[in-house]
Amino acid sequence: MIRFAKHYFEGINGIEIYPIISLLLFFMVFITMIILVFKIPKDSIEEISNLPLENDSQNNDYEQS
Repeated sequence: MIRFAKHYFEGINGIEIYPIISLLLFFMVFITMIILVFKIPKDSIEEISNLPLENDSQNNDYEQS
């Protein structure tokens, strides 16, 4: 299967730039997400991590009534 695709792609001029562009886009998104994660305040992380527990306790209150 790859042999057939390789044959067609060899005939296209300038095709070698597309893998480079996609790799650069991947790394830009990855680096951006890492920067955003490290910029989140610690209080916000604690609040977000406790959300499932708070929701579960609210559901238990409704079930007991």
